[in-house]
Amino acid sequence: MKKCFLILILCLVAFNQLAFCQSVAPVKEYTVNAAQIKAHIESTMYGIFFEDINMAADGGVYAELVKNRSFEFGTPLEGWTVHKKDTIAHSIRDLDKYEALNNVLVLNRGAESPDNPRYLRITLPGDDKLFGISNEGFRGMGIKEGETYSFSLLAHRDEQSAVKLSVELRDENGKIIGKAELSDFGTEWKRYVVRFKATSTANKAQLYIWLAGKGAIDMDMISLFPEHTWKNRPGGLRADLVQKLAELKPGFLRFPGGCIVEGRDLANRYQWKKSIGDIDNRKTIISRWNQEIKGRFMPDYYQSFGLGFMEYFLTAEDIGAAPLPILNCGMACEFNTGEVAPLDQLDPYIQDALDLVEFANGGPDTKWGKLRADLGHPKPFNLKMIGVGNEQWGPQYIERWKLFTKALKDKYPDVKLVSSLGPSPNGKEFDLLNKTFRGLNADILDEHSYQSPKWFLDNANRYDNYDRKGPKIFAGEYAAINLFVTSPDNKNNWECALAEAAYMTGLERNADVVNMASYAPLFAHVDAWQWKPDLIWFDNLRSYGSANYYVQQLFSLYKGTDVVPLFLDNGPVEGKDGCFATASLDKNTHELIIKFVNYNTTGQNIKFNIEGSSAIQKAVKIITLRSGNRDLENSFTNPTAISPIETAALVKGRAIEITVEPYSLKVIRVKYL
Repeated sequence: MKKCFLILILCLVAFNQLAFCQSVAPVKEYTVNAAQIKAHIESTMYGIFFEDINMAADGGVYAELVKNRSFEFGTPLEGWTVHKKDTIAHSIRDLDKYEALNNVLVLNRGAESPDNPRYLRITLPGDDKLFGISNEGFRGMGIKEGETYSFSLLAHRDEQSAVKLSVELRDENGKIIGKAELSDFGTEWKRYVVRFKATSTANKAQLYIWLAGKGAIDMDMISLFPEHTWKNRPGGLRADLVQKLAELKPGFLRFPGGCIVEGRDLANRYQWKKSIGDIDNRKTIISRWNQEIKGRFMPDYYQSFGLGFMEYFLTAEDIGAAPLPILNCGMACEFNTGEVAPLDQLDPYIQDALDLVEFANGGPDTKWGKLRADLGHPKPFNLKMIGVGNEQWGPQYIERWKLFTKALKDKYPDVKLVSSLGPSPNGKEFDLLNKTFRGLNADILDEHSYQSPKWFLDNANRYDNYDRKGPKIFAGEYAAINLFVTSPDNKNNWECALAEAAYMTGLERNADVVNMASYAPLFAHVDAWQWKPDLIWFDNLRSYGSANYYVQQLFSLYKGTDVVPLFLDNGPVEGKDGCFATASLDKNTHELIIKFVNYNTTGQNIKFNIEGSSAIQKAVKIITLRSGNRDLENSFTNPTAISPIETAALVKGRAIEITVEPYSLKVIRVKYL
């Protein structure tokens, strides 16, 4: 019996050893030459692409909680409901639109205020019932217990009116979780402000404004902001979302998009001059994304421009990113109307570009530089690059590009221009622009790639044979799509994120050609998205980074300053046996950094032989991002399901020996002297 038991044990051991040998490949030896600099890595290598899609601005990073605050939506009372309340029983009755017409009017100031003409007039009969309006917010309002909120509005009353306002925040169950009062309104338009604390937390609260008294009161720009915004700026940005951007350590911030730069037509394009200055005079327009994606229509999606160009420049400065504004070049979105401004009517578009450079860089003795200083930023923003058009293509783009380029280069020769290569990384539109702009010595070419994970794996060597003396490349929008572009069932899963990591090793290995790269889109509201996948997901209170976010973060944090060779069998590691890798030095931290992607179902025993360095320290820091489930996604229930894990190893002689798990990304860091 004992003999049989011993034989059984030996068989189990042998079986386990066989299984281990089958799951972990033999040791592969790679060579890293730390003395041979191949390319300098620009500080702008990895950055952020921002577009107001998926409710990223209003309802997202812009911290305003009131939707349609100035009644400028196509339906003036979109987001608002009119109520009566019995002051004794506290019961609320919603009024239908016909009954409300007796008490509520939307009026228009016309030429007196062309960019914000509408306002609300409410007339009270003086009975014992409270009359009020409520705002639903952007899929509700996220309210935090203990947070101070600032309620404000523009208002004035008639000579004979005497009206008092009571402000309430109510949670999903109708419970009052914050309140304040305003009175003593004057007969001239004036901003009134009151602050109060919330007594409870709610993800989908609503704002109620109750009016008591007799007579008429006019109201506009009804607003509610948390006190604690990013940098605690009044009327500012949502702190947790900007913090996630800061934690990426981005090299640049591209803004404001995206297709909203172009607009569905030219009248609906983004105009930067209308996005700065007093928010009361920033004209609200309908979003380009309100009905773009089939099955994801959002008729209440508008742009208030509370997040405008001044805020973009300030945010870039805050997070240490170079600003990269993209401007309309006289062309609407070619997926929509394809409207173009005639060449002889292009001057206003070109002037907008020239004025933007002056706004960013000009001194106080210039018109637009003075305006920047008057807005609180006397120091220039040091703008070094600007985009001419977003995702344009065709001969009509080339014609307009030439006029923009001449005007900008004549006046600002040191400002680099980013030029579109169309919406795809190949095809006749891409080939025409690529050939033309290379012949015209363009500065930076913007490539967009929304493709399958396999495409990203196959294109890890895409830039190996690009002209080293030609224009630099900006991988301006890319994301691995597991189904098809615009599918509502696309996922931010590990399969896509790891394929992007493999591709990014090729970007970094070719840093002498690729100077910038950014994933897109950036933000998505879980209750109001049009496009998947996205880098950061949020609701009204919380946010989390996708697996793709952590890939971007690791590459950005540990990009290094200079690329050095990493070879297997005297060739780059760009997909052979499912492995991808790049190596760099960081001359600021004196580290050798290796990024290694294993896209296999089996683990890899790896040995890195380090050459060319006089000495390396024994301690090795390793950061791992992995999952055995390629379909796994981060979520609110498990926001860090796929997130970095730090471990350590030791150098053996002049070699680093590690095991790289299946479906994993490793960042390996070792100090050198």
